[in-house]
Amino acid sequence: MADIALTAASIARVYPQSDEVYPFVAAAAITAGQALYLTSTGKVDLYDSNGSGTLQFLGIALNKAAVGQAVDVLKRGHVYGFTLTSLAYFAPVYGSNTAGAFADAAGASSLITGRVVSIPDNGNFTKVLYIQASWNVVSA
Repeated sequence: MADIALTAASIARVYPQSDEVYPFVAAAAITAGQALYLTSTGKVDLYDSNGSGTLQFLGIALNKAAVGQAVDVLKRGHVYGFTLTSLAYFAPVYGSNTAGAFADAAGASSLITGRVVSIPDNGNFTKVLYIQASWNVVSA
C-alpha cells in the first residue's frame, strides 16, 4: 500500500455545479486534500484507516483550516490535485493508515473512498479523483 501524493495548492473541484459540499468546523489542523471523518463533537478530523473511532469517511477537505476554523468538505464530486499517473483508470482509492491520506490499496480498512476517473482535456484525458462518501457506511 502506498499513499497517494497530493499538492494542497492544486486541490480544486472539477465540476463545482454538480458537487456535494458541506461546511464543517476543524477539530485539528487540516490541509486541503486530506480525508476527513466526523468526531463525536460534530467537528471534522483526519480519517485514519487504522485509527480507533476514525473510520467514518466524511469526504475531502477543500481548504486549509486551523483548529476551530471552517473547512469545506467535498462529499461527492471530482477533484484535481492528486498524483494519479501510476494508477489505472477506475482504480479504487482507499483511506490510508496514514491519518488524512489516501492510498492505492486497502490498509487496515478496505473502505473504498473514491475512484480514478478521466476527464477530457484538449483531446487528451486527465486523471482526477472522484470522491463519493457514503455517510451510512463505517469501514471495517
